[in-house]
Amino acid sequence: MHPQPTDDLRTASFRDLDTTTLYAILKLRADVFVVEQDCVYGDLDGRDTEPGTRHVWFERDAEIRAYLRILNDGDVERIGRVVTAATARGAGLAGRLMDEALTVIGHRPSVLDAQAHLVKFYAKYGYEQTGPEYIEDGIPHIPMRRPADQ
Repeated sequence: MHPQPTDDLRTASFRDLDTTTLYAILKLRADVFVVEQDCVYGDLDGRDTEPGTRHVWFERDAEIRAYLRILNDGDVERIGRVVTAATARGAGLAGRLMDEALTVIGHRPSVLDAQAHLVKFYAKYGYEQTGPEYIEDGIPHIPMRRPADQ
């Protein structure tokens, strides 16, 4: 019997990402956000390289299967670019990424802009709506916040 392949959890700053991993992360983001969701937007916003940014992902056999980034916005941490490869959906990777993100964030408050259909998913992690729904790149979003020390 062969062992089941596992998804390895990784966390790194920008300068600790090797070029192959960075390319795979950017490709996943483009494949899902730009191609699959048909959003033409500036994914490379300059925030990936900031010293306080943490990149968190699952990989298996050098394939990036799910990813998110955590930005330091001063008084809060910001979770964004949460994405799962089409071939990896349904395996619970997004939830495991959120668990890791909250470990990285620690006791600090955090915010995110959820695609509206994912509000209940993020609510499971203590996030609450903080403003009205808005449209970004043709997709309804909801601003959400998780207070400190949850």
